[in-house]
Amino acid sequence: MTTPFEFLATRRSIPAAFLGEPGPDAAGLERLLRVATRVPDHAKLAPWRFIVIEGDARRAAGEALAARRAERSPPPLPEQLDAERQRFANAPLVIVLVSRIVKTERATEWEEILSAGAVAMNLLNAAHALGFAANWLTDWPAYDDGARAIFGLAEGERIAGFIHIGTPRVEPQERWRPDLAALVTRWTPPAG
Repeated sequence: MTTPFEFLATRRSIPAAFLGEPGPDAAGLERLLRVATRVPDHAKLAPWRFIVIEGDARRAAGEALAARRAERSPPPLPEQLDAERQRFANAPLVIVLVSRIVKTERATEWEEILSAGAVAMNLLNAAHALGFAANWLTDWPAYDDGARAIFGLAEGERIAGFIHIGTPRVEPQERWRPDLAALVTRWTPPAG
């Protein structure tokens, strides 16, 4: 039996190109989203929301991004447009995580952004818990005003990521991990 710690230590991202059917059903999707929202949320603002892309909408979203990419400079190569058309075609489920700032004195903008990041991580872990794999991506559409318009983002909303979820078609690979000794210091009170 896997302990919760072992479970967290075995989660790996699988490249979106290697995620396939099946994906979560409607009940599984609801479970994923409910767990995703169980994060620190100062002042209970829910400074995030979800856009679900599945079924035929995946290809339509890819076509819309290809059209937007064609408008950008420098002009894209044909293979770049083909890649945009396929952006959401592999994983059966893509969740656009939208970060939105709620103006309040009860929480800072930074706390709200961090909360959205925690939602993304919970979503990755929830997918793993249900036996799926996931990949959290951004790329140019997350930062492009025209792409944000395609997904109907309001003023002040930003794409925190595109979370691709499906069944892995490859074995997860271990990747480089940072040297903790280079990242950890111990604070001590100043002398005097």
